[in-house]
Amino acid sequence: MKTIYSLKNVTKDYYLNKIVVPALRGIDFEIFEKECLAFVGPSGSGKSTLLHILGTVDSPTSGKIYFNNNDVSSLNDTQLSDIRATKIGFIFQNFNLVPVLNVFENVEYPLRIRNISLTKDIKNKIFKLIEDVGLKDFYKRKPNELSGGQRQRVAIARALVNDPVVILADEPTANLDSKTGDMILALIKELSIKHNSTIVFSTHDQKIMNFVEKKVLIFDGKITDIQKT
Repeated sequence: MKTIYSLKNVTKDYYLNKIVVPALRGIDFEIFEKECLAFVGPSGSGKSTLLHILGTVDSPTSGKIYFNNNDVSSLNDTQLSDIRATKIGFIFQNFNLVPVLNVFENVEYPLRIRNISLTKDIKNKIFKLIEDVGLKDFYKRKPNELSGGQRQRVAIARALVNDPVVILADEPTANLDSKTGDMILALIKELSIKHNSTIVFSTHDQKIMNFVEKKVLIFDGKITDIQKT
């Protein structure tokens, strides 16, 4: 099985009034192709910090991180930005949609950042993603004209538009009611399989814990247990 991530003794420290606050304390872990797993732990355990480091939006204080067998620990900002833009899809609990853009434009946005021309094939791909998440009739609507579940569907389509190797989802059901949350989880799983993506959640939501194939328990910045479900 292909290894997507390999973490070697990864630590992360923050500073609060010159006091060192350790967020991660020596993480050794591997994530494999097409896995569906969740980092689970209480608030402040380090699970979101770990997800941000996997997404290259934060860097470790020490240790090594390998993504697709490439050491990303020492890459510069431009190189890391390229990885985020082409290999990683993000889904957030607050959706993070651009309010002045409609559904089509929000899904298109990662391609605009990369200066990819909107050919007929690219436009068809975007419309297909919008259709896949059930928003075919809403593609001209702005985020404030959508429900929370619909906004998260837009975020899922946007996360998939670059055909990412991995999808990182930070509490994606936190702002949704139970029924909508279940639908969103099923949609993420269905589309990740279709696009051959690995899924990594950060959560304390029991629904997601029951949904994933593997739970990685984190407490005080350390992995305390790994459970297959």
